[in-house]
Amino acid sequence: QVQLVESGGGSVQAGGSLRLSCLASGRNFSTFAMSWFRQVPGKEREFVSVISWDGYTTKYTDSVKGRFTISRDNAKNMVYLQMNSLKPEDTAIYCCAAGHYSPHPSHFASWGQGTQVTVTS
Repeated sequence: QVQLVESGGGSVQAGGSLRLSCLASGRNFSTFAMSWFRQVPGKEREFVSVISWDGYTTKYTDSVKGRFTISRDNAKNMVYLQMNSLKPEDTAIYCCAAGHYSPHPSHFASWGQGTQVTVTS
């Protein structure tokens, strides 16, 4: 298991950008696929993006394709989510997770506490 701490959230106007970071501690970070999910109160957790252990393979939910980019630096135990052209509907708590290369939350055993992203129109 790894411990995960997100940062980089905040409030931004529509069309703006934010870069989320997730710092992992613990062993074997580089063996895990890493993902970002988001959740709005009262709604189910939504898959945003996942990156393979080596960083070569990525997947995105359709609503963020072309706007968000996931990346990782295994030497620093970091995973990032660059979010451009933000929309009000991107407002949510964003969490990173460590596990298997999958869009399903059940495939991830370690989760961070999340960071709030608010996009105003």
